[in-house]
Amino acid sequence: MVSVLSPAEVKRPDGSSIEFANLDIAATAPCLDVVAEAVADLLPWYGSVHRGAGALARRSTLAYEQARETVFDHLGCGPHDTVVFTRNTTDALNLLAHAVPAGTTVVTFDAEHHANLLPWREPVRLGVPRSAAEAVATLAETLPTLTGPVLVAVTAASNVTGELWPIAELAEVAHRHGARIAVDAAQLAPHAAVDMTALDVDYLALSGHKLYAPFGAGVLAGRADWLDAAPPYLAGGGATAAVSADFTVRWHDGPARHEAGTPNLIGVVALATAFRALADVDMSEEHRLVARLRAGISALPHVEELRLFGPEAPRVGIVSFAVLGRDPDELNTVLGRDHAIGVRTGLFCAHPLTRRLLAEATARLDPAAEPPGAAIRASAGIGTTEEHIDRLLAVLAAHG
Repeated sequence: MVSVLSPAEVKRPDGSSIEFANLDIAATAPCLDVVAEAVADLLPWYGSVHRGAGALARRSTLAYEQARETVFDHLGCGPHDTVVFTRNTTDALNLLAHAVPAGTTVVTFDAEHHANLLPWREPVRLGVPRSAAEAVATLAETLPTLTGPVLVAVTAASNVTGELWPIAELAEVAHRHGARIAVDAAQLAPHAAVDMTALDVDYLALSGHKLYAPFGAGVLAGRADWLDAAPPYLAGGGATAAVSADFTVRWHDGPARHEAGTPNLIGVVALATAFRALADVDMSEEHRLVARLRAGISALPHVEELRLFGPEAPRVGIVSFAVLGRDPDELNTVLGRDHAIGVRTGLFCAHPLTRRLLAEATARLDPAAEPPGAAIRASAGIGTTEEHIDRLLAVLAAHG
C-alpha cells in the first residue's frame, strides 16, 4: 500500500498541534513514499544521460529510457506514438502547439485551463457546454465547417470542477471528420488509468507534480509524425545528430529532437515510479470522501458547488465552491492558519470559466448577491481522510 510524505503535525496560533489536512492536491500532489525511495536509490548513481560510457552514465541512461518505456506502456501508446519528456503539462501543450503543421485549425472549448487555451494560434473556441452530450454535439456541428488539418484540444477532467469530459466520444467525432485530438490529462491521470489506444486519442499531456511525483517532469505522448517534422522545440545539445563546420545542423528524430539539454533524470524516474505505484491503488476511498464533501457542502445554505454538467456528472477528486458573504482569501487564511487545512482560492488558471461558474453558483444561492472574486477549491487524493473532510465542513458551517 502506497502512502504520501507529509508533515505529521503543524502548529496553530494557540500553540496546539494538529495533523495537516492537505486538500490542495489538485495543485501539486505530495510525494509518494515509493517515489522518494526510488529517487534516493538513484541519487548515488546520478550522472550524464546519453553522453558517457562510465558506470554512472550507463546506469543513468538506462534508468531514463526505462522510465520512457514505463510511461509509454502505462499510457497505452501505440506503434506510431512517442513519449517526449517535458517540464509539465503547460510545457507539453506548448511543445505540441510548436509542432502543429502550418495551416492547422485548433479547436478548443472556453472551459479549458489556460495551458490549453493560450498556446494555440488563432484557435476556434467553442462555448462552455452544459452537458457532456452537448460538448460532443457542438464538436460534431463545428468540424464539418472547417477545412484543412484540424486538431481538437480538450481536457479530460476539469481542474475547476473535477467533472470528466467525454473523451472517447469526442475522439470518435474528431476522427470521423479527419481531425486529430489532444487531451490535457493533468487532472485525470492521478485518479484513473489513462489508455490512449482505448480512448483513441492522438496526443496526451500530463504533469508529474500532479501525479505524486513532484520533481519537475511532464509528458507529451502521441503520434510521432508531427513531432518528427517540426523544428526542435529547443535548439541545443542532445537534439543535434550532427553540426558541420559551416553550422549546418542535422537534427535527431524521435524524442531526442525535442529534449535538448541535460534531461531531468530524477523527474522522469519519479514519474515512472508513480505510474507503476498508482496502477495498484484502489480509488474507491477517494470517491467516497469526495461524495461526503459534496453532500456536506450541499447541506450548507451559504455554500454552493461550482459545476459544468450537473450534480450527477462523474468526476475526480476536485470540488470548487462559492461561499456567500465571505471574502474567499480571508476564509482561506482562516482555514490554513487556525485549522491547518490547505485549500486553493482563485480562478485556477481558468479565468473565463471560473468567473462564469462563480456567477451561476452565487445566483443559485441568492440572485441579488454579487459573486465573489474567487472560488475555493478542495481536492482529495491519496492521504486524504474522513477527518480532513469533516474538519473543512465544520469550518465552513461555522463561517456561514
